[in-house]
Parts: sequence; structure tokens; C-alpha cells
Amino acid sequence: MKMTDTLKAACLLALTVAFTSSPAATNKELDQALSRGGLKKIEVEGLDLAYARPGASLAAYKRVQLEPVQVEFRKSKDPARTGSAVKLSSEERERIRANMARVVHEEFLKELQKSSNYQVTSEPGADVLRVKPRVLDLYMNAPDVGPARSRTLVSSAGEMTLVADLADSRSGQVLARVADQRDASKGGRMYLVNGKVNEEEARKIAGGWAQILRKALDKAHGIGS
Repeated sequence: MKMTDTLKAACLLALTVAFTSSPAATNKELDQALSRGGLKKIEVEGLDLAYARPGASLAAYKRVQLEPVQVEFRKSKDPARTGSAVKLSSEERERIRANMARVVHEEFLKELQKSSNYQVTSEPGADVLRVKPRVLDLYMNAPDVGPARSRTLVSSAGEMTLVADLADSRSGQVLARVADQRDASKGGRMYLVNGKVNEEEARKIAGGWAQILRKALDKAHGIGS
């Protein structure tokens, strides 16, 4: 199932305040967006929000089709060059977007390929789980579009929110949908960032999301603890 413009807009609106003291109406909009298609809210360790189709199981899936990662900047922030009020050009924004998509995709692949239990494929099949990850709320305190020579002192490299659909690759039926916000902070400490550090922090966050997915698949197949 593809995310419609209406669903995407609802998620973007709600996710900007979803993990703070948001109004009840916003929480309701978020619940409606993530539960679309008959999904029911469940608890998944390590994730802020998770919804699943009642009675659905991941046990039948031995292969994973990982779709290209969609990335969108936070709507309330227009990224500017580090240390300047000059806004990023469309080319610079696209460069950051493409790099973030690459990083998230690589980390998901890396985690899934750590074990021989799951084969990553580009084709649908009866045993193929389609995973569609989206970064919908990307905000970077110090976006670096240069050669990464400058550094900026920040308390957090930035934030991003994952929304991902797990679906049967043949029918397209969504089995589960998750949303999770991560903040690349150092426990209140200030630290220096540049393009290299931004990518390292993004990899840590994406790797954490990928590990949760792999553990969910392991649990469905009775692998490990």
C-alpha cells in the first residue's frame, strides 16, 4: 500500500509534536494515520509507536525486499548553511536528502545481511516481506554541504523520524506500520559536528531501527531469544 498525500500530511503534522505533550486532536490524527488499513496499536520494545494487522505474522517471510528510502525535511524548518542565515539551495537540500536515504538504506541492508537467515531481494514473492522506510521529519542543526572541514558546537546533531510499512510483497497488504523519533544528542553535552559526524550519527540511528526489524523477524521465526 502506498502512502497517500493525505496520510503523509497527517503523519507530518502529527509527528512534529507526537512525542511531546501534543493536543488530543493531534494524537487522534496520528492514530488514524498509522492505523489506516485496519491496523491496531501494539507495543514493540524500542519503538515509540507500532501498529499491526490483527492475526498477522511475519513467520512466513524468509526474504526481504527493501524499497528505496524516502526522506523529507521538517516542514517547520527551512535548512540554512551552518553558521549562516543563507538557506540551502535546492541542489544542496537534494544532496543531503540523497545522502540520508543512502545511509538509512545501507544500514538496513547491513543489519539484515549480518545473518544468513534472511535474503535481501529486489523481486516480490510468496515468502518476501516488503519494507518501505521513510524519514519524514529530518532536522539537522548543522547541515554540512561542503568538504566537511568546518565544525559546529551543538548539543544535538539533529532529529529524524522513521515511518515504515511492512507489507506482503505480492498482495501489497500492510502487516505492520511503525513510527519512531530519534534525537542524535550526547546526554546534554555539547560536541562538535561536521558532515562526517552527521553521517555517523545518522548511521547509529538507522542501525538501531534496522536491528529492531531484524529482531522482530528473528522472534517470528523462533531464532535466538
